[in-house]
Amino acid sequence: MDEELRLDGNAAGGELGAVFALEVTAARGTCAACGATAQLGEAVVYAQAPGLVLRCPACSAVLLRMVRGRERMWLDVRGVSCLELRPDD
Repeated sequence: MDEELRLDGNAAGGELGAVFALEVTAARGTCAACGATAQLGEAVVYAQAPGLVLRCPACSAVLLRMVRGRERMWLDVRGVSCLELRPDD
């Protein structure tokens, strides 16, 4: 890759901040396991664990895991192959 085009991750801060400020439950996620696409608000949620687990409504595969600590948060979205966000929703 061309070195003059290369930036560090801070260059993505503005764009990523806009994404994570959106209503995520309206976002359409594609399950990495079965390929089904649905709004995250349709996922099956288990909140009794130390964090949240969202499962695909079609095949029950884990889409997303989120755990909050005192001063930080961990987010695992490897079960979502694609997330479609619409800023106007």
